[in-house]
This record gives sequence, C-alpha cells and structure tokens, in this order.
Amino acid sequence: MKYTIRARLQLWLRHVRKRSRGITNPRLWIAAALIGLVVGYGVVGFIWGIDFLTQIFFGTSQDAMATGLRDSSALRTFLAPVIGSILVALLIAFGRRMEFLPRARCMGVAEVIEARAGPPGHLSFRGGLLNTVITALTLGSGASAGREGPAVLMGGAVATAFHEKLGLRGKYARTLIGCGAAAAVAASFNAPIAGVLFALEVILGNYALSVFGPVALSSVIATVITRIHLSHVHAFIIPEYGASGIYDVPLSIILGLVCGIIAFGYMQSLASSQNWVKKFTRRYRLDPVLLVPLAGLFMGFMALFVPEIVGVGYEATSAALNGLYGLGELGAFLLLKIIATIICLAFGYGTGIFSGGIYFGAMAGAAFGLIVAMLLPGLTADAAFYAMIGMGAVSGAILGAPISTTLIIFELTGDYQMTLNLMIAVGIATMLARVAFGSSFFHWQLNQIGYDLSEGPHGVILQTIRVRDVMRPVPADSEPLDDGQQRLRLSDSLGNALAKMRLHGLEAMPVVDDEKRRKLVGYLTEARALAAYNEALVEADIEHHK
Repeated sequence: MKYTIRARLQLWLRHVRKRSRGITNPRLWIAAALIGLVVGYGVVGFIWGIDFLTQIFFGTSQDAMATGLRDSSALRTFLAPVIGSILVALLIAFGRRMEFLPRARCMGVAEVIEARAGPPGHLSFRGGLLNTVITALTLGSGASAGREGPAVLMGGAVATAFHEKLGLRGKYARTLIGCGAAAAVAASFNAPIAGVLFALEVILGNYALSVFGPVALSSVIATVITRIHLSHVHAFIIPEYGASGIYDVPLSIILGLVCGIIAFGYMQSLASSQNWVKKFTRRYRLDPVLLVPLAGLFMGFMALFVPEIVGVGYEATSAALNGLYGLGELGAFLLLKIIATIICLAFGYGTGIFSGGIYFGAMAGAAFGLIVAMLLPGLTADAAFYAMIGMGAVSGAILGAPISTTLIIFELTGDYQMTLNLMIAVGIATMLARVAFGSSFFHWQLNQIGYDLSEGPHGVILQTIRVRDVMRPVPADSEPLDDGQQRLRLSDSLGNALAKMRLHGLEAMPVVDDEKRRKLVGYLTEARALAAYNEALVEADIEHHK
C-alpha cells in the first residue's frame, strides 16, 4: 500500500514537472520582477525629470502649468517652447548620427509592438534612454502631447536588455517585452490592472496563462514603486456628479458616437499631416529635424494666449471634470488642443497619444454634459459624469484598446458608478473609429513601415522573419553574382522570399548584402524557408494557448 502511494506520488510529481516546463521558467520570473523594479524607478525618474524641466523652463510645475503660465512673463512663456524645440532637434540629430534612433525620430508604442511581432532584440537600451531624455525635454518645454508612449518604449528597451543578458529567446523574450510595457503603463497611471491588460491586449495580443503571471508581477512591482515615491493619489479629483439614471445609458451611446467621430477626425488629420510633412521634406530635400523648431514656435504663441493646451494638459482636464469651463471654452480648448497635438507630432516631436485622447474626451464629454443639462435639466448625471466617459471613449478609440482603456479610466478616477456607461461608450467609439479609419493609430504607424498585423499570426510571421534569420551563410570570399541573376536581399521578408521563388520557379535563391547588391552572403532554399515558417507557426500557437 505504501509502495503504491509512493509510486503514484512520484508519477504525479513527474507530470507536474513536465507540465511546468511549458508555463514556468525561473529566470523569466526573476527577470519580470527586476523589470518591474527598474521600469518603476525609470518612470518615477521620468516624471520627476519632466517636472524638473518644467520648473526650469516655465517656473511652475506640470500639475499647475496653465495657472503658472498666466502668472509668468510673456517673454519666458514664449521662448521656453522655442528653446526646448531647438534642443530636441539637436538631440534627435545626435541620436540619428550615433544610430541610437534608426528612423531619425523618437519612438513609442508602435516600435514596441514591432519588437514583439518580429525577432526581439532591436530595441536599443541606449536608444530607449535617449528617447526618454528627449521626451522629458519635449514635455518639460511645453509640447502638446503625452508621456505614456515613450514610457512604454523605455519599458520595452529595459526588457530587451534583460532578455539579451539572460539569454532568453523566442516567447520568453516577447513575454518580457510585455512585462516592460505593463510596468510602464501601471507606473505612469497608477493602474496595475490596466497595465497588465494593456500589455496583453495591445502589445502581446494574447492572454495565455504563461504570459499573464510574469506580466502581472512586473505591473504590481512597478505600481508599488511609484506609490512609494509619488503617493497613491488618483491623477484626477472626481467631483460629486449625482447618481446616473435610465436616461444616461442612451445618452452614453450618443456620446460614444460623438467620441468615435472625434477620434477618427484626429487620427485621420494626424495621419494626413504626417504624410504631407514626409512628402514635403522629400520634395525639397529638407532634414525633418528642421521642422521641430517650427512646432516649438507655434507652441510658444499658443502658450501666450491659450496655456490650457500646453504640455500634457492634466490641469485643464481636471478643471473640465470639475465644471470650471463654459461650453465655449470647452469647444475652443478641444479644437486648439487637437491642432496643437497634430502639429507637434507631425513636425517631429516624438511623444505619446494617450494623454491627448484623455484631454479630448474630457473636453468633449464635459461639453456634451452641459448641453444635456440644458435640454434635460435634473434628469441626468452632471457634466463630470460625461467628461469621464468621454475620456475613456476617445482614448480607447485612438489606441484601439477598449478593455485596457476602460480599466485605465476606472483606476485613474477611482469611480465605479459610471463603468457600465463607460463600457458602452468606449465600445461604440472604438468600433466607429476602427471602421472609419481602418485600424488603431499604432497599427497605422506599423503599416507605414511595412507591417500589417491585421492578417493574424501567419501573416505576421511572413512579414517579420527576415531572410537573414533563416538563410545558410556562405564563406566571405565567395564569388560575386552576375548582374542578371535573380537574388534575395538580407532584409527581405520570408513572405517576399517565398513569393519570389514561386514567381521564378526556383527552389533556392542566392542572398546578397542590402548595400552591395552583387556580394553573395548566403543561400535560401524553399524547403528551409517553409520549415522555418512551420516552426514559427507552431511556436506562436503554443504561445497563444499555453
């Protein structure tokens, strides 16, 4: 009897060890904890740095920027964004020269998604550090944008450094990128649950058990760090707005439609502006960094007359929540903030878009609430109720992340009563913006550099695996190719390579250097390419379901 129990126990333990190999890795969990710690302190330093630079440039803090600018001298208010933009342009040029910023601009969430989708490792830690410094200078000198995108990039760069040091590859490296993103969002917004869901929904695109644990650990540790050093007070003070009633549900649906239209208009205008700037600089052979001071000049004028739209804009957002603006002011601030943000981002400032969505939504929702109060006096919740719903609806539609955005707004406000209405509005706004614009703004940014993540895992694999990853190398002194011979380049995607082989009826093709088009560096066979594709498909399926 004892032997039977002992044998069964040993058999059970063997099964436990076998099952645990697929979902646990001690180095992964240790790395996740360290990433949460480092990113948490990184975000604290980032926020302190922005506030420190704001004090230097404007003599006030981020939390009271609009009030401080009205009390500051006109010359200082105008020159601060101009001087800051010149310094930003110089730092971007330096990063390009040192190859820290490969695309000659600051990076954000789209680059982190790209790192997850492709073979991880191209997020430079030095590039992430420089990106953080440039963004702190950008926001500290008054540019109209947000801080969450660069914080997520910093988290991804820290994660890349850890998985390279620990030798973790494949799905573990991608999980750590998710850990860095979750820690950054959680620390930035004091929202640990939303940080986890943002990483799963936006960055990783799956909710597997093996991913959830490490991501949650990083998010919680980063939140603890920020609560120790920045306190656990919510970002906005929520006023009393009265209980919501039966009329507020259909009105929230209408507000969701309004917010979807605003989000679409913003994304379409920003995309068109960025494309126009790109064509303009190419046509006249201008260095794009020369346009950054033009945005600084514009923000200098805006700071003189409308300081409420300068910087992240949290003071103005809180004022809108607390009913301190009239209908005309809300409409003007909404329009001018959209214009200012589009100019800053299109002209080369590299910052986040989430804070802008919060601002747009707060102004639109508060204006909607005032109109509703005039039409249905005493029958609905106050304007602050609709301002909070608008915050989530616009930002969720821009990010294309309705689940995590709903939770971010809930954790930012600490209020539960409006969650039902918030979910309805966010869902409608996101659906409308997605249908009208075609994708989230992050995915649009990826489309501009050749990635289409809408095709699912099989399409992503064909786009992100490169010929250099799967080819068979040849000796460096190999004979160069003839001019008329068909060839592949090192940077060609696996999908393009297979398409070329089938087009020319070849079972193998030589691979040449990207710059030296005759220099032979390897060979790729169709069988080798298909084997790599099948292996990646199996790994992706396991990663998404285990």
